[in-house]
Amino acid sequence: MNASEVCRHSGGYTSFEADITENLHEGENTIFVYAEDDVRSSKQCTGKQSMEFASSGCYYTRTTGIWQSVWLEFVPENYILSAKYYTDAVSGSVTIVGKTQGSGKISAKASYEGEEVGITEGFSNGAFSITVKLSQINLWEPGYGRLYDLELSMGSDTVYSYFGLRSINLEKKAFKINDKPVFQKLVLDQGFYPDGIYTAPDESALINDIEISLGLGFNGARLHEKVFEPRFLYHCDRLGYIVWGEYPNWGFDCANEEALAIFAQEWAEAVNRDFNHPSIICWCPLNETWDYVEKEHHNRFLSSIYRFTKELDITRPCIDTSGHYHAVTDIFDVHDYEQDPEKFANYYSRIDEGIVGDHIHRTFPERQKFNGEPVIVSEYGGIQWGMDKKSWGYGIAPKTEEEFIERYKGLTHCLIDNEYIIGLCYTQLYDVEQEQNGLYTYDRKPKFDPAVIKKINEHE
Repeated sequence: MNASEVCRHSGGYTSFEADITENLHEGENTIFVYAEDDVRSSKQCTGKQSMEFASSGCYYTRTTGIWQSVWLEFVPENYILSAKYYTDAVSGSVTIVGKTQGSGKISAKASYEGEEVGITEGFSNGAFSITVKLSQINLWEPGYGRLYDLELSMGSDTVYSYFGLRSINLEKKAFKINDKPVFQKLVLDQGFYPDGIYTAPDESALINDIEISLGLGFNGARLHEKVFEPRFLYHCDRLGYIVWGEYPNWGFDCANEEALAIFAQEWAEAVNRDFNHPSIICWCPLNETWDYVEKEHHNRFLSSIYRFTKELDITRPCIDTSGHYHAVTDIFDVHDYEQDPEKFANYYSRIDEGIVGDHIHRTFPERQKFNGEPVIVSEYGGIQWGMDKKSWGYGIAPKTEEEFIERYKGLTHCLIDNEYIIGLCYTQLYDVEQEQNGLYTYDRKPKFDPAVIKKINEHE
Protein backbone atom coordinates (compact mmCIF):
# COMPACT_ATOMS: atom_id res chain seq x y z
CA MET A 1 0.00 0.00 0.00
CA ASN A 2 1.70 3.21 -1.22
CA ALA A 3 5.03 1.25 -1.30
CA SER A 4 4.60 -0.08 2.28
CA GLU A 5 3.76 -3.71 3.08
CA VAL A 6 0.59 -3.99 5.16
CA CYS A 7 0.01 -7.77 5.36
CA ARG A 8 0.88 -11.24 4.12
CA HIS A 9 -1.30 -14.32 3.81
CA SER A 10 -0.34 -17.92 3.08
CA GLY A 11 -2.72 -20.22 1.26
CA GLY A 12 -4.78 -19.51 -1.82
CA TYR A 13 -8.28 -20.57 -0.76
CA THR A 14 -9.56 -18.32 2.01
CA SER A 15 -10.14 -14.59 2.21
CA PHE A 16 -8.00 -12.20 4.23
CA GLU A 17 -8.08 -8.51 5.08
CA ALA A 18 -5.80 -5.63 6.07
CA ASP A 19 -6.42 -2.33 7.82
CA ILE A 20 -4.76 0.25 5.56
CA THR A 21 -5.86 3.35 7.48
CA GLU A 22 -2.37 4.31 8.61
CA ASN A 23 -0.98 3.93 5.08
CA LEU A 24 -3.45 6.24 3.38
CA HIS A 25 -2.69 9.84 2.43
CA GLU A 26 -4.75 12.63 0.91
CA GLY A 27 -5.18 12.39 -2.83
CA GLU A 28 -4.38 9.39 -5.02
CA ASN A 29 -3.34 6.11 -3.34
CA THR A 30 -1.98 2.90 -4.80
CA ILE A 31 -3.01 -0.56 -3.59
CA PHE A 32 -0.92 -3.42 -4.95
CA VAL A 33 -1.71 -7.11 -4.38
CA TYR A 34 0.96 -9.65 -5.27
CA ALA A 35 0.32 -13.42 -5.46
CA GLU A 36 3.07 -16.03 -5.58
CA ASP A 37 2.33 -19.62 -6.54
CA ASP A 38 4.54 -22.72 -6.49
CA VAL A 39 2.60 -25.97 -6.72
CA ARG A 40 5.78 -28.07 -6.68
CA SER A 41 7.09 -26.73 -3.37
CA SER A 42 5.12 -29.18 -1.16
CA LYS A 43 4.52 -26.20 1.13
CA GLN A 44 1.11 -25.33 -0.25
CA CYS A 45 -2.09 -27.23 -0.82
CA THR A 46 -2.88 -27.46 -4.51
CA GLY A 47 -6.03 -29.54 -4.69
CA LYS A 48 -6.59 -30.93 -8.16
CA GLN A 49 -4.15 -28.55 -9.89
CA SER A 50 -1.57 -30.37 -12.01
CA MET A 51 2.07 -30.18 -11.00
CA GLU A 52 3.05 -30.93 -14.60
CA PHE A 53 2.89 -28.53 -17.53
CA ALA A 54 -0.30 -30.12 -18.84
CA SER A 55 -3.27 -31.65 -17.04
CA SER A 56 -3.68 -35.44 -16.97
CA GLY A 57 -5.85 -38.03 -15.26
CA CYS A 58 -7.58 -36.39 -12.30
CA TYR A 59 -5.20 -33.40 -12.19
CA TYR A 60 -6.23 -30.27 -14.05
CA THR A 61 -5.07 -26.87 -15.28
CA ARG A 62 -3.47 -24.69 -12.60
CA THR A 63 -4.95 -21.45 -11.32
CA THR A 64 -2.36 -18.79 -10.58
CA GLY A 65 -3.04 -15.39 -9.06
CA ILE A 66 -6.22 -13.87 -7.68
CA TRP A 67 -9.30 -15.94 -8.46
CA GLN A 68 -11.92 -14.28 -6.24
CA SER A 69 -13.17 -10.76 -5.59
CA VAL A 70 -11.10 -7.94 -4.09
CA TRP A 71 -12.78 -4.87 -2.58
CA LEU A 72 -12.23 -1.81 -0.41
CA GLU A 73 -14.55 -1.20 2.54
CA PHE A 74 -14.92 1.80 4.84
CA VAL A 75 -15.82 1.12 8.49
CA PRO A 76 -16.39 3.40 11.50
CA GLU A 77 -13.91 3.55 14.38
CA ASN A 78 -15.90 0.98 16.36
CA TYR A 79 -17.39 -1.87 14.36
CA ILE A 80 -18.35 -5.56 14.30
CA LEU A 81 -15.46 -7.82 13.32
CA SER A 82 -17.13 -11.24 13.17
CA ALA A 83 -20.04 -13.29 14.45
CA LYS A 84 -21.01 -16.95 14.68
CA TYR A 85 -24.62 -18.11 14.81
CA TYR A 86 -25.64 -21.04 17.02
CA THR A 87 -29.22 -21.97 16.25
CA ASP A 88 -31.58 -24.00 18.44
CA ALA A 89 -34.26 -25.58 16.27
CA VAL A 90 -36.21 -26.93 19.27
CA SER A 91 -36.54 -23.73 21.32
CA GLY A 92 -36.55 -21.48 18.26
CA SER A 93 -33.63 -19.19 19.03
CA VAL A 94 -30.28 -18.07 17.72
CA THR A 95 -27.28 -17.23 19.89
CA ILE A 96 -24.81 -14.82 18.31
CA VAL A 97 -21.21 -14.97 19.53
CA GLY A 98 -19.00 -12.25 18.08
CA LYS A 99 -16.03 -9.94 18.26
CA THR A 100 -15.86 -6.17 17.84
CA GLN A 101 -13.32 -3.44 17.36
CA GLY A 102 -14.01 -1.20 20.34
CA SER A 103 -16.88 -1.42 22.79
CA GLY A 104 -20.52 -0.45 22.75
CA LYS A 105 -24.14 -1.56 22.70
CA ILE A 106 -24.99 -4.44 20.36
CA SER A 107 -28.46 -4.99 18.94
CA ALA A 108 -29.73 -7.93 16.89
CA LYS A 109 -33.00 -8.04 14.94
CA ALA A 110 -34.26 -11.14 13.15
CA SER A 111 -37.00 -11.21 10.53
CA TYR A 112 -38.61 -13.82 8.33
CA GLU A 113 -40.01 -12.90 4.91
CA GLY A 114 -40.07 -9.25 5.94
CA GLU A 115 -41.77 -9.75 9.33
CA GLU A 116 -39.82 -9.04 12.50
CA VAL A 117 -39.65 -12.20 14.63
CA GLY A 118 -37.17 -11.30 17.36
CA ILE A 119 -34.99 -8.51 18.73
CA THR A 120 -32.50 -8.23 21.58
CA GLU A 121 -29.71 -6.03 22.87
CA GLY A 122 -26.42 -6.59 24.65
CA PHE A 123 -23.00 -5.05 25.19
CA SER A 124 -19.61 -5.76 23.71
CA ASN A 125 -16.27 -5.01 25.30
CA GLY A 126 -14.41 -6.58 22.37
CA ALA A 127 -16.52 -9.75 22.53
CA PHE A 128 -20.23 -10.46 22.99
CA SER A 129 -22.84 -13.21 23.21
CA ILE A 130 -26.54 -12.50 22.82
CA THR A 131 -29.58 -14.69 22.18
CA VAL A 132 -32.59 -13.82 20.04
CA LYS A 133 -35.80 -15.70 20.85
CA LEU A 134 -37.80 -16.22 17.65
CA SER A 135 -41.58 -15.85 17.56
CA GLN A 136 -41.74 -18.13 14.49
CA ILE A 137 -40.00 -21.47 13.93
CA ASN A 138 -39.28 -22.02 10.23
CA LEU A 139 -36.85 -24.89 9.84
CA TRP A 140 -34.12 -25.04 7.21
CA GLU A 141 -34.05 -28.47 5.56
CA PRO A 142 -33.02 -30.13 2.26
CA GLY A 143 -35.08 -28.69 -0.55
CA TYR A 144 -36.36 -25.82 1.58
CA GLY A 145 -33.88 -23.05 2.28
CA ARG A 146 -35.98 -21.13 4.79
CA LEU A 147 -33.66 -18.30 5.76
CA TYR A 148 -34.07 -15.64 8.44
CA ASP A 149 -32.68 -12.17 7.83
CA LEU A 150 -30.48 -10.82 10.60
CA GLU A 151 -29.48 -7.22 11.29
CA LEU A 152 -26.60 -6.61 13.72
CA SER A 153 -25.81 -3.07 14.85
CA MET A 154 -23.13 -1.42 16.94
CA GLY A 155 -23.10 2.37 16.96
CA SER A 156 -22.95 3.52 13.33
CA ASP A 157 -21.96 0.07 12.04
CA THR A 158 -24.71 -2.21 10.73
CA VAL A 159 -24.20 -5.71 9.34
CA TYR A 160 -26.90 -7.36 7.23
CA SER A 161 -26.77 -11.14 7.39
CA TYR A 162 -28.94 -14.26 7.56
CA PHE A 163 -29.13 -17.70 9.20
CA GLY A 164 -30.91 -21.01 8.86
CA LEU A 165 -32.62 -22.69 11.81
CA ARG A 166 -31.69 -26.36 11.82
CA SER A 167 -30.02 -29.11 13.86
CA ILE A 168 -27.74 -32.01 12.89
CA ASN A 169 -27.20 -35.28 14.71
CA LEU A 170 -25.85 -38.72 13.86
CA GLU A 171 -27.02 -42.20 14.70
CA LYS A 172 -25.48 -45.52 13.69
CA LYS A 173 -27.90 -45.97 10.81
CA ALA A 174 -29.11 -42.41 10.24
CA PHE A 175 -27.98 -38.86 9.52
CA LYS A 176 -30.63 -36.49 10.86
CA ILE A 177 -31.51 -32.88 10.14
CA ASN A 178 -34.07 -31.47 12.58
CA ASP A 179 -34.33 -35.00 14.00
CA LYS A 180 -35.54 -36.37 10.64
CA PRO A 181 -33.45 -38.99 8.76
CA VAL A 182 -31.92 -37.60 5.56
CA PHE A 183 -30.21 -39.95 3.10
CA GLN A 184 -27.37 -37.95 1.58
CA LYS A 185 -27.69 -38.26 -2.20
CA LEU A 186 -24.61 -36.29 -3.12
CA VAL A 187 -22.67 -35.73 -6.30
CA LEU A 188 -18.99 -34.77 -6.57
CA ASP A 189 -18.59 -31.11 -7.59
CA GLN A 190 -15.01 -29.93 -8.19
CA GLY A 191 -15.72 -26.27 -8.93
CA PHE A 192 -13.88 -26.04 -12.26
CA TYR A 193 -14.97 -24.03 -15.32
CA PRO A 194 -13.71 -24.17 -18.93
CA ASP A 195 -12.86 -20.46 -19.13
CA GLY A 196 -11.97 -19.30 -15.62
CA ILE A 197 -10.77 -22.69 -14.22
CA TYR A 198 -11.38 -21.96 -10.49
CA THR A 199 -13.43 -18.83 -11.27
CA ALA A 200 -17.01 -19.11 -12.52
CA PRO A 201 -17.86 -16.83 -15.47
CA ASP A 202 -20.72 -15.23 -13.52
CA GLU A 203 -23.14 -15.80 -10.66
CA SER A 204 -25.64 -17.62 -12.86
CA ALA A 205 -23.01 -20.32 -13.45
CA LEU A 206 -22.80 -20.94 -9.70
CA ILE A 207 -26.59 -21.24 -9.47
CA ASN A 208 -26.71 -23.48 -12.54
CA ASP A 209 -24.39 -26.07 -11.00
CA ILE A 210 -26.77 -26.41 -8.06
CA GLU A 211 -29.87 -26.50 -10.24
CA ILE A 212 -28.58 -29.18 -12.63
CA SER A 213 -27.63 -31.32 -9.63
CA LEU A 214 -31.10 -30.94 -8.13
CA GLY A 215 -32.55 -31.70 -11.55
CA LEU A 216 -30.73 -35.05 -11.51
CA GLY A 217 -32.32 -36.00 -8.20
CA PHE A 218 -29.37 -35.25 -5.89
CA ASN A 219 -30.00 -33.33 -2.68
CA GLY A 220 -26.47 -32.02 -2.29
CA ALA A 221 -22.81 -32.17 -3.24
CA ARG A 222 -19.42 -33.05 -1.93
CA LEU A 223 -17.48 -29.86 -2.70
CA HIS A 224 -14.29 -31.62 -3.59
CA GLU A 225 -10.65 -30.54 -3.09
CA LYS A 226 -11.50 -26.84 -3.13
CA VAL A 227 -12.81 -24.20 -0.71
CA PHE A 228 -15.81 -22.86 -2.61
CA GLU A 229 -16.58 -19.15 -2.65
CA PRO A 230 -19.14 -17.79 -0.14
CA ARG A 231 -21.49 -16.69 -2.92
CA PHE A 232 -21.87 -20.30 -4.05
CA LEU A 233 -22.60 -21.33 -0.45
CA TYR A 234 -25.22 -18.59 -0.18
CA HIS A 235 -27.13 -20.14 -3.07
CA CYS A 236 -26.78 -23.58 -1.43
CA ASP A 237 -28.32 -22.05 1.70
CA ARG A 238 -31.08 -20.39 -0.29
CA LEU A 239 -31.99 -23.52 -2.25
CA GLY A 240 -31.76 -26.02 0.62
CA TYR A 241 -28.80 -27.84 -0.94
CA ILE A 242 -26.64 -29.82 1.50
CA VAL A 243 -22.85 -29.82 1.04
CA TRP A 244 -19.61 -30.98 2.64
CA GLY A 245 -17.07 -28.30 3.47
CA GLU A 246 -13.68 -29.61 2.30
CA TYR A 247 -10.11 -28.49 1.91
CA PRO A 248 -7.78 -29.05 -1.09
CA ASN A 249 -5.09 -30.87 0.89
CA TRP A 250 -3.38 -32.60 -2.04
CA GLY A 251 0.07 -31.30 -2.80
CA PHE A 252 1.37 -30.44 0.67
CA ASP A 253 3.81 -32.36 2.85
CA CYS A 254 2.50 -32.66 6.41
CA ALA A 255 6.01 -33.54 7.62
CA ASN A 256 7.17 -30.05 6.59
CA GLU A 257 6.61 -27.68 9.52
CA GLU A 258 6.01 -24.65 7.30
CA ALA A 259 3.54 -26.54 5.14
CA LEU A 260 1.71 -27.87 8.18
CA ALA A 261 1.42 -24.38 9.66
CA ILE A 262 -0.03 -23.01 6.42
CA PHE A 263 -2.52 -25.88 6.19
CA ALA A 264 -3.71 -25.56 9.80
CA GLN A 265 -4.08 -21.80 9.60
CA GLU A 266 -6.06 -21.79 6.39
CA TRP A 267 -8.26 -24.72 7.38
CA ALA A 268 -9.19 -22.80 10.54
CA GLU A 269 -9.94 -19.74 8.40
CA ALA A 270 -12.20 -21.82 6.14
CA VAL A 271 -14.17 -23.34 9.04
CA ASN A 272 -14.58 -19.98 10.77
CA ARG A 273 -15.49 -18.15 7.57
CA ASP A 274 -18.14 -20.68 6.51
CA PHE A 275 -19.45 -21.65 9.95
CA ASN A 276 -22.77 -19.80 9.50
CA HIS A 277 -23.83 -21.56 6.29
CA PRO A 278 -26.67 -23.99 7.16
CA SER A 279 -26.04 -25.88 3.91
CA ILE A 280 -22.70 -27.18 5.22
CA ILE A 281 -23.57 -30.35 7.10
CA CYS A 282 -20.10 -31.90 7.48
CA TRP A 283 -16.41 -30.89 7.59
CA CYS A 284 -13.77 -32.88 5.75
CA PRO A 285 -10.26 -31.39 6.08
CA LEU A 286 -8.43 -34.14 4.16
CA ASN A 287 -8.99 -36.40 1.18
CA GLU A 288 -7.28 -39.71 0.41
CA THR A 289 -4.15 -39.30 2.49
CA TRP A 290 -3.09 -42.88 1.69
CA ASP A 291 0.22 -44.04 3.18
CA TYR A 292 2.21 -40.93 2.41
CA VAL A 293 0.70 -39.41 5.55
CA GLU A 294 1.49 -40.75 9.01
CA LYS A 295 2.42 -44.35 8.26
CA GLU A 296 5.19 -44.07 10.84
CA HIS A 297 3.41 -41.73 13.23
CA HIS A 298 0.33 -43.81 14.06
CA ASN A 299 -2.15 -41.36 12.57
CA ARG A 300 -1.31 -38.56 14.99
CA PHE A 301 -1.71 -35.98 12.24
CA LEU A 302 -5.18 -37.21 11.22
CA SER A 303 -6.47 -37.51 14.77
CA SER A 304 -5.07 -34.08 15.67
CA ILE A 305 -6.75 -32.42 12.67
CA TYR A 306 -10.03 -34.12 13.62
CA ARG A 307 -9.83 -32.79 17.19
CA PHE A 308 -8.72 -29.38 15.94
CA THR A 309 -11.78 -29.20 13.66
CA LYS A 310 -14.14 -30.23 16.46
CA GLU A 311 -12.70 -27.46 18.64
CA LEU A 312 -13.52 -24.98 15.87
CA ASP A 313 -17.03 -26.37 15.38
CA ILE A 314 -18.72 -28.84 17.71
CA THR A 315 -22.08 -28.53 15.89
CA ARG A 316 -21.19 -30.56 12.79
CA PRO A 317 -19.77 -34.05 12.11
CA CYS A 318 -16.14 -34.24 10.97
CA ILE A 319 -14.55 -36.83 8.70
CA ASP A 320 -10.82 -36.92 9.39
CA THR A 321 -9.85 -37.98 5.88
CA SER A 322 -12.23 -38.99 3.15
CA GLY A 323 -11.41 -42.42 1.76
CA HIS A 324 -8.10 -43.75 3.01
CA TYR A 325 -7.34 -44.06 5.92
CA HIS A 326 -9.42 -43.14 8.97
CA ALA A 327 -7.83 -42.54 12.36
CA VAL A 328 -10.77 -41.00 14.25
CA THR A 329 -13.95 -39.94 12.47
CA ASP A 330 -17.65 -39.26 13.05
CA ILE A 331 -18.58 -40.88 9.73
CA PHE A 332 -16.80 -43.87 8.17
CA ASP A 333 -16.70 -43.00 4.49
CA VAL A 334 -15.36 -45.19 1.70
CA HIS A 335 -14.19 -44.62 -1.90
CA ASP A 336 -14.98 -47.56 -4.15
CA TYR A 337 -14.95 -47.58 -7.95
CA GLU A 338 -16.04 -51.18 -8.47
CA GLN A 339 -18.05 -51.23 -11.70
CA ASP A 340 -19.93 -54.53 -11.26
CA PRO A 341 -23.18 -53.80 -9.36
CA GLU A 342 -23.47 -57.34 -7.99
CA LYS A 343 -19.94 -57.35 -6.57
CA PHE A 344 -20.45 -53.79 -5.32
CA ALA A 345 -23.58 -54.78 -3.39
CA ASN A 346 -21.88 -57.82 -1.86
CA TYR A 347 -18.95 -55.73 -0.61
CA TYR A 348 -21.34 -53.82 1.69
CA SER A 349 -23.57 -56.69 2.80
CA ARG A 350 -21.69 -57.32 6.07
CA ILE A 351 -21.62 -53.90 7.71
CA ASP A 352 -23.65 -55.29 10.63
CA GLU A 353 -20.74 -57.70 11.21
CA GLY A 354 -18.27 -54.81 11.41
CA ILE A 355 -16.99 -55.13 7.84
CA VAL A 356 -17.26 -52.13 5.51
CA GLY A 357 -16.33 -52.90 1.91
CA ASP A 358 -15.34 -56.57 2.13
CA HIS A 359 -12.42 -56.16 -0.31
CA ILE A 360 -11.22 -52.91 1.34
CA HIS A 361 -11.55 -54.45 4.81
CA ARG A 362 -9.30 -57.36 3.82
CA THR A 363 -6.76 -55.17 2.01
CA PHE A 364 -6.13 -52.53 4.68
CA PRO A 365 -6.81 -54.11 8.11
CA GLU A 366 -3.69 -52.57 9.63
CA ARG A 367 -4.43 -49.04 8.40
CA GLN A 368 -7.93 -48.38 9.73
CA LYS A 369 -10.54 -49.96 11.96
CA PHE A 370 -14.29 -49.68 11.61
CA ASN A 371 -15.80 -48.88 15.01
CA GLY A 372 -19.47 -48.91 14.07
CA GLU A 373 -19.67 -45.32 12.80
CA PRO A 374 -22.38 -44.33 10.29
CA VAL A 375 -21.26 -45.34 6.77
CA ILE A 376 -21.23 -43.32 3.54
CA VAL A 377 -19.79 -44.41 0.19
CA SER A 378 -18.52 -40.95 -0.67
CA GLU A 379 -17.00 -41.78 -4.06
CA TYR A 380 -18.38 -44.39 -6.43
CA GLY A 381 -19.22 -44.81 -10.09
CA GLY A 382 -17.04 -42.47 -12.11
CA ILE A 383 -18.30 -44.36 -15.14
CA GLN A 384 -16.45 -43.38 -18.28
CA TRP A 385 -18.57 -41.78 -20.95
CA GLY A 386 -16.04 -39.77 -22.90
CA MET A 387 -16.68 -37.56 -25.86
CA ASP A 388 -13.22 -38.17 -27.34
CA LYS A 389 -10.53 -40.86 -27.43
CA LYS A 390 -8.34 -39.09 -24.87
CA SER A 391 -10.97 -39.17 -22.16
CA TRP A 392 -10.24 -40.69 -18.75
CA GLY A 393 -12.50 -42.31 -16.20
CA TYR A 394 -12.96 -45.38 -14.03
CA GLY A 395 -13.40 -48.94 -15.27
CA ILE A 396 -14.22 -50.06 -18.78
CA ALA A 397 -16.52 -47.65 -20.54
CA PRO A 398 -20.03 -48.92 -21.39
CA LYS A 399 -20.61 -49.54 -25.09
CA THR A 400 -24.11 -48.08 -25.17
CA GLU A 401 -26.15 -45.50 -23.31
CA GLU A 402 -28.46 -48.29 -22.13
CA GLU A 403 -25.48 -50.13 -20.62
CA PHE A 404 -24.41 -46.95 -18.82
CA ILE A 405 -27.88 -46.42 -17.36
CA GLU A 406 -28.13 -50.02 -16.14
CA ARG A 407 -24.71 -49.85 -14.49
CA TYR A 408 -25.52 -46.50 -12.88
CA LYS A 409 -28.85 -47.83 -11.64
CA GLY A 410 -27.35 -51.02 -10.22
CA LEU A 411 -24.53 -49.24 -8.37
CA THR A 412 -26.82 -46.53 -7.00
CA HIS A 413 -29.77 -48.63 -5.92
CA CYS A 414 -27.70 -51.12 -3.93
CA LEU A 415 -26.43 -48.22 -1.78
CA ILE A 416 -29.87 -46.66 -1.29
CA ASP A 417 -31.32 -50.07 -0.40
CA ASN A 418 -28.63 -50.84 2.20
CA GLU A 419 -30.06 -50.02 5.64
CA TYR A 420 -26.56 -49.55 7.10
CA ILE A 421 -25.51 -46.87 4.60
CA ILE A 422 -26.61 -43.27 5.27
CA GLY A 423 -25.45 -41.64 2.04
CA LEU A 424 -23.67 -41.77 -1.28
CA CYS A 425 -21.67 -39.48 -3.53
CA TYR A 426 -21.45 -40.17 -7.26
CA THR A 427 -18.35 -39.18 -9.23
CA GLN A 428 -19.18 -36.75 -10.76
CA LEU A 429 -21.57 -33.93 -11.76
CA TYR A 430 -19.70 -32.77 -14.88
CA ASP A 431 -16.52 -33.60 -16.78
CA VAL A 432 -13.37 -31.70 -15.91
CA GLU A 433 -11.03 -31.45 -18.89
CA GLN A 434 -9.83 -34.97 -19.76
CA GLU A 435 -11.64 -36.63 -16.86
CA GLN A 436 -14.85 -37.39 -18.71
CA ASN A 437 -16.97 -39.35 -16.28
CA GLY A 438 -19.52 -36.66 -15.48
CA LEU A 439 -23.26 -36.76 -15.96
CA TYR A 440 -22.83 -33.42 -17.74
CA THR A 441 -20.06 -32.27 -20.06
CA TYR A 442 -17.48 -29.71 -18.95
CA ASP A 443 -19.54 -26.93 -20.55
CA ARG A 444 -22.60 -28.17 -18.63
CA LYS A 445 -24.50 -29.99 -21.37
CA PRO A 446 -26.38 -33.15 -20.28
CA LYS A 447 -24.97 -36.45 -21.57
CA PHE A 448 -28.13 -38.34 -20.66
CA ASP A 449 -31.77 -37.49 -20.13
CA PRO A 450 -31.76 -35.82 -16.67
CA ALA A 451 -35.23 -37.23 -16.00
CA VAL A 452 -33.88 -40.79 -16.32
CA ILE A 453 -31.05 -40.14 -13.84
CA LYS A 454 -33.47 -38.36 -11.49
CA LYS A 455 -35.84 -41.32 -11.48
CA ILE A 456 -32.97 -43.64 -10.54
CA ASN A 457 -31.76 -41.32 -7.77
CA GLU A 458 -35.23 -40.87 -6.32
CA HIS A 459 -35.50 -44.63 -5.76
CA GLU A 460 -36.76 -45.26 -2.24
